[in-house]
Amino acid sequence: MTRLFGTDGVRGIANADLTPELAFRLGEAAGHFLGEKGRGRIVVGRDTRRSGEMLEAAMVAGICSGGADALVAGVVPTPAVAYLTREMGADGGVVISASHNPAPYNGIKFFSRDGFKLPDELEDDIEEFTVSERDWERPTGADIGRTVRIDDAVARYITHAIDTVDGDLTGMTIAVDCGHGAASVATPRALRELGATVISLNCEWNGMDINDGCGSTDLGPLTELVRTHKVDFGIAHDGDADRVLAVDEQGNEVDGDLIMAICAVQMKDQGRLLGDTVVSTVMCNLGFEVAMREHGINVIKTKVGDRYVLEQMRSSGATLGGEQSGHIIFLEHNTTGDGLTTALQIAAAIKRSGSPLSQLRTVMTRYPQVLVNVPVKDKGRLGASSAVATAISEAEEALGGSGRVLVRASGTEPLVRVMAEASEESAAAAVVERLVEVVRTELAG
Repeated sequence: MTRLFGTDGVRGIANADLTPELAFRLGEAAGHFLGEKGRGRIVVGRDTRRSGEMLEAAMVAGICSGGADALVAGVVPTPAVAYLTREMGADGGVVISASHNPAPYNGIKFFSRDGFKLPDELEDDIEEFTVSERDWERPTGADIGRTVRIDDAVARYITHAIDTVDGDLTGMTIAVDCGHGAASVATPRALRELGATVISLNCEWNGMDINDGCGSTDLGPLTELVRTHKVDFGIAHDGDADRVLAVDEQGNEVDGDLIMAICAVQMKDQGRLLGDTVVSTVMCNLGFEVAMREHGINVIKTKVGDRYVLEQMRSSGATLGGEQSGHIIFLEHNTTGDGLTTALQIAAAIKRSGSPLSQLRTVMTRYPQVLVNVPVKDKGRLGASSAVATAISEAEEALGGSGRVLVRASGTEPLVRVMAEASEESAAAAVVERLVEVVRTELAG
């Protein structure tokens, strides 16, 4: 049986794969497994999807049926739930969101009482109960959980994010694309409270426009805005605002690798980069590794997924880690990828240095990278395909020491991601074209 939990919670098409019945069952399990003896308390937040209210209602009912109180935050960024769970002394947190996926999708992911993703063993316990016929005697009377609204959830999170910045952002003009998602309630407001002038884009929503040609999934609208207005830089969030990408004042993309490189060097100079170490994934650009080595910073690489980055950060003591996609974790400030905190750190780095983002980004030179997502019927067969393995070996031999190849299954979608880097883009493209052909032949039919 396919595991219910992926690398980032439970995801699927809302009301088809991810039904209210499943959400109720997951909520009931959360109330039972996450709550302390007696009455537990679970923070619940969501993004702006049409299906969010439906799944929230089912989840909250399940939590209360499991004997815990549901602390309902409404529309808030994912990192706000992680923060509020810790700050309020709750027993766990739940986010209803499919992050960067299109509006028809939704997802459910959990945080422990300390704000971290759940360990695999606890996810297994929740999953085993959720998908089985097993049940327990449900509480009755005064033992049933209650619903409590957190009316100041966004304000608490914004105050926390602002406190991560020394000084203010007075005099800066920043463009913000919230992607019709949860960042809409937090990022423009936080920047304005710090004194910045904000030009906002896609900060309203109708439930079906999240991540649709906007935000970090499509930088086109933000890039156009930056090139037609005088701004210091632009930022773009995904649907649940746990990631951020940037655009410099000239309209050039600044991805997660570049953001981490800029922040890592400044943090080292300030003595805040513990162990002079940063954690990234196997998808990081070769240029990032080269830049960090030149600045005396060690890079530890993990599997793709912010949970693996976080696990490595906790075991190594690193304070900075993240992914090229814009999931950046500042562990001294929050326990998960935090788009708002990252945006504030970028702004603070620009103001502190007195240099534009176009200059700060020169800390790293990107190697040309070509990435193609290949839809497949069974991504689980990737590791068993000898033809794919042979093609990868041939590609690595062709690139020699001047590049690398990575072929991996997506953790959240029915895709195989084929990536190559090389000193020349044409070489990377040729390698990817051949690998994509083999993957399609082997797995797409």
